[in-house]
Amino acid sequence: MTLARSLFRLAFFMLAAILLTACVNNSKRVEGAAAGPAYAVDPYWPKPLPNNWLLGQVSGIATDKNDHIWVLHRPRSLAEDERGATTTPPRSKCCIAAPPVMEFDRDGNFLRGWGGAGAGYDWPKNEHGIYVDPTGNVWIGGNDPTDNMVLKFTADGKFLMQIGSPGKSLGSNSTTQLGRPAHMELDQATNELFIVDGYQNRRVIVFDATTGAYKRHWGAFGNVPDDTKIPDHNPQSPQFGQGVHCVRLMKDQTVFVCDRANNRIQVFSKDGKFLRQIVTEPETRNTVADLVPTQDAAQKYILVADGSNNEVRILVRETGEVVGTFGRSGRMAGDFHSIHNIAIDSMGNVYTAEADTAKRAQKFQQVR
Repeated sequence: MTLARSLFRLAFFMLAAILLTACVNNSKRVEGAAAGPAYAVDPYWPKPLPNNWLLGQVSGIATDKNDHIWVLHRPRSLAEDERGATTTPPRSKCCIAAPPVMEFDRDGNFLRGWGGAGAGYDWPKNEHGIYVDPTGNVWIGGNDPTDNMVLKFTADGKFLMQIGSPGKSLGSNSTTQLGRPAHMELDQATNELFIVDGYQNRRVIVFDATTGAYKRHWGAFGNVPDDTKIPDHNPQSPQFGQGVHCVRLMKDQTVFVCDRANNRIQVFSKDGKFLRQIVTEPETRNTVADLVPTQDAAQKYILVADGSNNEVRILVRETGEVVGTFGRSGRMAGDFHSIHNIAIDSMGNVYTAEADTAKRAQKFQQVR
C-alpha cells in the first residue's frame, strides 16, 4: 500500500470518527442523572427511493417481528413543486408521490409499497398512525374530520377489516363509531386491539382484533369520557386533551397513553384502571407525541417523542426521571421538525417520523 493511500485511509477514518462523535454528542445526558442509553443518527437511512418517489408528511412509523420498518405518509401533502413530474405539462423531472404505506429493511432498502382507495373499505383522507401486529397484519388510521375508522390489511395490502366509518363522530361513548383515531396496538394474549381515539374523541377504546366487536373504553384517570370542551395544556385535566396520540402495551401488563395536549403520560391496567401519570415539560405545549419502551427485558426506559421541543427524551419508565435526550429543532440529519412518531427494533435502533414540512423518516443507532 502506498504512503498516499495509507494517509488517505487514515484521514477517512479520522473524519468518520469525528462525524460519529458529533452525532453521539447530540445525545445529551441530563446532569446528575444515571447513565441511560445513547443514540447516533444514521444519515444514510433510508436509501434513495425508487421510481422518482417522494415522501409527504410522515404520520406513522412502526417496526415488525422481522425488524422491518413500516412508514405511513400523506401523498396529498406534497406541494406542487415537490410533485412537479405529475403536473401537465411537467413542472420538473421530480417527483411522484410514493405509495402511502411503505416497508423498508433495517439497512434502509425499500421492500414494497401499497395503499390508497380501494373496494370494500374507506381509505382515510389524512393518513395517521400505523401499527404492525405480531401476526404481520398492518393497521392504519386517519385524522381528517371524516376519518372515523381504523383499517386492517395483510402485509401485502389485502383488506381484512374496518372498524368505524367516515362521517360524523358519535362521541366518546359510542361503541361503534370512532372519532379521528390516532394510534393502535394489539394485545396478542387476548386478541384485543387498543385504540387511542384520538383527535375528535377523548378516550381509549378496545375491540376484538378479529371480529371488530366492542369490548370496553375509558377516559382520563379511568373515568367515563366527557366531551365537554375545556382548555388543553393542563396536566391535571380531568379528561384527555385533543389529541390522545399513542397507546403502548408494556410487558408488565400496563398501558401507557400519550395525552399530547396535556403534556402527560397516563398509565393504566388493561381493564382501564388508572395507576399513575408522568408529567413532562409542562411549561411548553404538546410534548408527548409518541413513546416506545427500550428493548431490555425490564423495559427500564421509555423514549418520548416531543413534537414541540423537537427532541426525544429518555425517561426511567417507573419514575419518569429524565436521564437524557437526543435531537433538537433543525433540518440537518439528527435534528427534528415536527417529530410525530417513534419506533424501535429488536437491536435497539430507533426510527422517527416527521410531519409538517419536514416530511422524512430517520434512524438512530444505539451506541450505549
